This record gives sequence, C-alpha cells and structure tokens, in this order.
Amino acid sequence: MYIDLLLLADEQENMIDRYLERGTMYALSDEADSRVKAVCIVTDEGSSVLEIKNIAVLPECQRMGLGREMIRFIENTYKGAYDVLRVGTGDSPLTIPFYQKCGFAEAYRIKGFFTDNYDHPIFECGKQLVDMVCLEKKL
Repeated sequence: MYIDLLLLADEQENMIDRYLERGTMYALSDEADSRVKAVCIVTDEGSSVLEIKNIAVLPECQRMGLGREMIRFIENTYKGAYDVLRVGTGDSPLTIPFYQKCGFAEAYRIKGFFTDNYDHPIFECGKQLVDMVCLEKKL
C-alpha cells in the first residue's frame, strides 16, 4: 500500500523487504484529505539501538518540515526505551545535512554498501552512492 512512498527513500524493493516485516511503520497523513504524506520505518537493532530504516516524504510535501516532524515523533515515542537512534544513508548533499540539522552525527561508514547490495548504481545529486554513512544521536 505504501510501497511507492517507501521506494522514494530506498529504490530497490527487495532491500525494503529486508526490514519491512521486522520493523514498525508510521505514517503521517493530512486530516483534511486522509492522504499519507510521509512514512517512517524503525527497527530494533539490539543493544538499546533503534534504527530508522526508511523515511520518505511525498515530493510535493518536501521542505515543509514533515521529515523533521517524523523524527521528533520517533524520538518522543521511543525515548526511555532506547538509548541511541541510528540512521544509515548515502553520502549525499541532500540527506547528510538534513540529519545533521536533526541532531545526528556521523558514527561510522559501511564501505561499498550501495555497490555491494543494490543491483544497479544509485545516484543522488549527480553523485553515485557507494558507502553508507551511519549517523546516530542519543535518545
């Protein structure tokens, strides 16, 4: 039902399948028209770590603060139950600054993640994504 929206953040469906069933999905909808504008999937990674596996906002609703609203909701929902909130993303000028503005800091990188796990090259802002950048913040 939400696959088109999830594919905005993770463009290969079999990669989404890896975390979809073990995660919890949240959707942000508009009360006026019931349209889902944003989704977020989080997973328990053990050791008191909660990970955002997918966060996506409809293109026409981006830059309106909905992504930040989703992250604040996740923080408020899981504060006290987890110590760390983690997110992995490509090394992109679109996503890294967004997460940094939300209080995340780079923790480590997974070399070759995108080239090793996706069946096609992924580009963002004209740059091929190769390594996954993992960012974290305390809850």
